[in-house]
Amino acid sequence: MSKITVGWREKVDLPDWDIFGLVAKVDTGARTSAIHVENVQENGDGTVSFEVVLSRKAQHKRVPVTSVVVRQATVRSSRGVADDRIVVSTRLQLGGIEKVIELTLVSRQKMKCRMLLGRTALKGDFVVDVSEVHAT
Repeated sequence: MSKITVGWREKVDLPDWDIFGLVAKVDTGARTSAIHVENVQENGDGTVSFEVVLSRKAQHKRVPVTSVVVRQATVRSSRGVADDRIVVSTRLQLGGIEKVIELTLVSRQKMKCRMLLGRTALKGDFVVDVSEVHAT
């Protein structure tokens, strides 16, 4: 099976959450994918509710989501700081490929891209060409 070549920044769809064209940074240095959320609330029944903030410049553009908690994970940032995060899963569509991926819920408020696409999500289906950018 041939792999799809992706750039270091891509537009992705998360159709189960009605999110389309979300800009994601492709990061082969990160094992886990992450998405910028606010107003996280654990519901006590194994689910979590949160708002996905779609744009850094337009903070009002949000999508409310309720998802099953897959697990809790300790994630170490690029600065070496450990952080406990909630992990959820959803379908990702990118370059004609559709697959279920895990995402940690985190604040990426200071980051340009609302989502980080890590190695586990890329594995088996994608090759990264760092000279390419497919989203602005």
